[in-house]
Amino acid sequence: MADTSQYAFVRHEMLPEQSPPASEQGIIKWLRENLFSSWFNSILTLVSIFFIYKIVSGAWPWVTNGIWSTSSLAECREVLDGATGACFSVLTERWNQLLFGFQYPNDAYWRPTLAFVLLAFAAAPVLFNKLPRKMLIFTGLYPFIAFWLIWGGTILTPVMVLVGLMVGFLAFQRLEQQSFAMGMLGGIVAAVVAIWLGGFVSSALPGFLAFEAVPSRDMGGFMLNLILGVVCVSLSLPIGILLALGRQSDMLIIKWICVMFIEFIRGVPLITLLFVANVVLAYFLPPGTNFDLILRVIIMITMFSSAYIAEVIRGGLAALPQGQYEAADSLGLDYAQSMRLIILPQALKISIPGIVNVAVGLFKDTTLVSVISMFDLVGMIRGPVLSSTEWNGVYWELWGFAVLLFFVVCYGISQYSQWLERQLQTDHR
Repeated sequence: MADTSQYAFVRHEMLPEQSPPASEQGIIKWLRENLFSSWFNSILTLVSIFFIYKIVSGAWPWVTNGIWSTSSLAECREVLDGATGACFSVLTERWNQLLFGFQYPNDAYWRPTLAFVLLAFAAAPVLFNKLPRKMLIFTGLYPFIAFWLIWGGTILTPVMVLVGLMVGFLAFQRLEQQSFAMGMLGGIVAAVVAIWLGGFVSSALPGFLAFEAVPSRDMGGFMLNLILGVVCVSLSLPIGILLALGRQSDMLIIKWICVMFIEFIRGVPLITLLFVANVVLAYFLPPGTNFDLILRVIIMITMFSSAYIAEVIRGGLAALPQGQYEAADSLGLDYAQSMRLIILPQALKISIPGIVNVAVGLFKDTTLVSVISMFDLVGMIRGPVLSSTEWNGVYWELWGFAVLLFFVVCYGISQYSQWLERQLQTDHR
């Protein structure tokens, strides 16, 4: 045994673990690191707290003294009797018009409400990959169910469209072995013929599982903003991917078509495209043709956003090292396989912030449809609500409600993108 007499003390056990100091844990640590890490940050924190206090203290009486139960602005002012307070009664009186428009049938509000509730179940397997893949079956059926619920009419119309698309896909698979172009052409022709024949079947049985039909001109309120946002974002992402790949193609015709489309669309304001959809597009159609206005607006907004998404994805493709493309070639993968399995997953991961930025901007830009006489949420506020004699003069309450709705949706998109980025952080650090 070693001689330890020459040492003053030799410890034979480990000391028990001790908790960190109070300044290095909990809320105190967070405040010290984030708000008071230096004298300059401390001054900025105190100044910010002062301004927040002034804003909250000024707005608090206006909110807490708000009136919810009157039928006009004049009654609100009588109840307040000169005191500071908001007239939230406009929200309780006109909530249905702000959410669904002023022409959508009152007894059918449950239909778009159910459609947007089902949207969560349809989008879940796409947004969260840990859910069962069988749920994608409902995701594929959802667009047809939502169309039937919101627009109404017989259920045979969306069913026949679904059958036509399935026939077109089967025709594409059969002819793809001969030629990709022939498969695309055959699939499109088969789908159009099947949908055209299905139109006769649905017209022959107009009352089969039918809801009251609601024309597109009766759509309005925040419902219209959600319809345009969801549909245009869903369509612009795959179209943007195709445009980005086409711009990098070695086939000069495809490349220059994609380049001209992207540069033209990015050089034109969205409001100009909306005016084209509303007025100019009708001159290029045969006389008497009824081209749905919402469909025209969806086409223009989708074209606009897909051009921007194409540039975002092209940046993600350019950020990948050349070794990734060479690795795909060394594995013997063809172009479609290398893009689907190796290149695009990495490029889309890099492009997530840019794609989300375009999606948030697109959703907010849906309010521009109010300039072409479509009564979305902004159009309802500027038009039927503020032009009425009962509520002429109410501004902060209505615009605050609009801000709240758009903020909730846009903030939710932003938080999901940040969560997705954290889930995809598989690199070595």
